[in-house]
Amino acid sequence: MSAKRPVKLGRMRYLNVLPIYHPLETKALANPFEFVYGTPAELNALMAQGGLDLSSASSIEYARNPERYLLVPNLAIGSRGPVQSVLLISRVPVEDLGGSIILVSAQTHTSAALLRLILSSHLGLDAAFEVGEASARLESGGRPAAILAIGDEALALRNRADYPHKLDLGEAWRSWTGLPFIFGVWIVQRRAALDRPRDMARACALLAQAKDLGLRRLPELCALAAEKSVLDQAEMCSYFNGLVYDLGEEEKQGLNLFLDKLARIGLIARAPDLEFMPGADQDYL
Repeated sequence: MSAKRPVKLGRMRYLNVLPIYHPLETKALANPFEFVYGTPAELNALMAQGGLDLSSASSIEYARNPERYLLVPNLAIGSRGPVQSVLLISRVPVEDLGGSIILVSAQTHTSAALLRLILSSHLGLDAAFEVGEASARLESGGRPAAILAIGDEALALRNRADYPHKLDLGEAWRSWTGLPFIFGVWIVQRRAALDRPRDMARACALLAQAKDLGLRRLPELCALAAEKSVLDQAEMCSYFNGLVYDLGEEEKQGLNLFLDKLARIGLIARAPDLEFMPGADQDYL
């Protein structure tokens, strides 16, 4: 990759992507990336504006704008069951939420769409949604009927006594469909792929190598992450071990089914094909 033009790489500010980025941020793998940090919603917006070359992004961002992006091969973030960090917490049993207003984190797009699907198409519940900041609302004394929390906030809120009822969205999807759920993917700007094909292919290959190294060092990363989390080391390892970082055939099936279901209820115009960055599987490194 050109030293004069580093690849601008979006990095979510969540623990779940630590195995991918830690080898890069610590220079365990030499790289010329310029890291840009943000929530999924912020990174989605930057990608949509052309402000990043490559980024982790919500699955729904790819679905809404497939003409702008290519997928990084075999790299994603999801679950084959409980995900732990995408939770609906509720003051009443989930089946009693019909007609309620659910507070949805402003940081997420894919998880909010998944919740709509599960409630309406799977559970037959008609609920309304309000976008807001869960922790701030709770600290100010607010008590919404239910809250969709994601990422580190979900890990912090999952054991609140005043919200005893929980729905893990990864587990709910698996129970409904039998397939993994892919919350996030890594996407490349098509313009960057056209202008700098070799650089972008090398960047994708480097991300794949970082994933492999990070997963090999997972026990070490569990200890590191636990130092700054509400979870202890054992809980952190349980969390990471429940995540999926591959985009293999079964994960693609789950993603395609999600996109089909979104199109059926009108949340996206159509279910796009999954198109990948060419040349990313070559040995550049």
